[in-house]
Formats: sequence, C-alpha cells, structure tokens
Amino acid sequence: MPDHEEQWPWLPGDPGEVTGAGFGPEPLSDLVARRLLAQRVVLLHGRLDDFSVTRVAAELMTLDAEGDEPVTLRVDCGEAALAPALTLMDVVELMGVPVRALCLGQVAAGAVGVVAVCAHRSALPSTRFSLSEPATALQAHVRNVAQWAHVRAAERQRFCTRLAAATGQAPATVESDVERGRFMGAEEALGYGILDEVSRPDAPVRRLPGSGPPPMGFRPLR
Repeated sequence: MPDHEEQWPWLPGDPGEVTGAGFGPEPLSDLVARRLLAQRVVLLHGRLDDFSVTRVAAELMTLDAEGDEPVTLRVDCGEAALAPALTLMDVVELMGVPVRALCLGQVAAGAVGVVAVCAHRSALPSTRFSLSEPATALQAHVRNVAQWAHVRAAERQRFCTRLAAATGQAPATVESDVERGRFMGAEEALGYGILDEVSRPDAPVRRLPGSGPPPMGFRPLR
C-alpha cells in the first residue's frame, strides 16, 4: 500500500476518508479504490461523460506504464455518450497490455463499444445490454443546428463502424440496431459478438491469445 501513495494524486491520503473523487455519484472509500488499483482493476460505472472518461483513461494508461500484467475493466454503465466512448475505445486499443472487460448490471450506448474492443469480454449472467444512442441536449445557435446534426451523424457512423468491426456484424445491422435501440441479455450479447463468454461458477478459464504484433502502449520512452 505505501508504494502507491504517490502514484494516485487524485485520491485523498487518509485511508479512512470516504470520497467520490472520480468514481461517480456513489462514493468509494480510499482503501477500496487503492485495493482495486493495486490489483490492476479499473471501474467504469455510472455515467460515461467527459469527466469520467478522463479518470478511466488516466488509470488505464498509468497501469499500462507500471506493469505488463493484464488490466481488468469492470463495467456497469447505463449511460454513455458516444464521443467519450470513442475516446476510451482509442485508449483501450492503444494499450500495451490486454484489457479484460467484466460486465455486470447494465452496459448501454457507448459503453457497449468500449467493452467490444477489449481483448477479452465477459459478463455475469444477469447483465443487460442496450444498443442505443443516448439523448443529447442541444445548446447551440439556430444557425449551427445543421452543423451540429452533421457532426452527431458522423460520430454515430464512426461508432457503428468500429462496433461492427469488433463484433463481426455488418455495419448496416449495427446502425439499424442502434437506431431502434436494441436490448439484449448476456447470452444474446454473446451470440452478437459483444462478449466472449458469460461467466458462471463452472465457466472454463481461457488464456488470452498472444498472436500479433505488440500494441503501442503508454509506457514512458526510455
């Protein structure tokens, strides 16, 4: 524990203090946060927005730079805007170590794409998935509405294209499912290509494939 005191400046120093720093609306104790990070576990829960994507990306990149072991991304995210999701998908794909997604609760909108690009994707049997585009409040001058709509359409198309590549589905199929807001359970998500397995007490332990060139990673240059 003392070895990590200086490595996570956004966490308070008192192990007994309860804080919500970077962890969404439900506070986690500093002790729990430090234990998770020490075990190379990053939480993506609650809402994925500009604030939370900065925290999750920073933790992933820091763990990448600190060791060669895989990182576990635990996902329970019921609301995720597409722009932060695309940013986090970039970070996951550039990691120098495998990122293993474990889904529980619900995974919706852009969070589905984040899970899909992980090296290994698993979920608890009761996890719910939603292929949907989150509602966005428009705050723009009337003359900029057309430009805003164009940007949003391009953003959705990029997301659907990347999700299709990760799941093996046709881009047109993914676009249609996102447009109509398709809901599915864990088994259906497994068949869709979002997951590699549904975790159960008797589930087999599989090794991650090690083929292909090493990814770029976020380790400091030496």
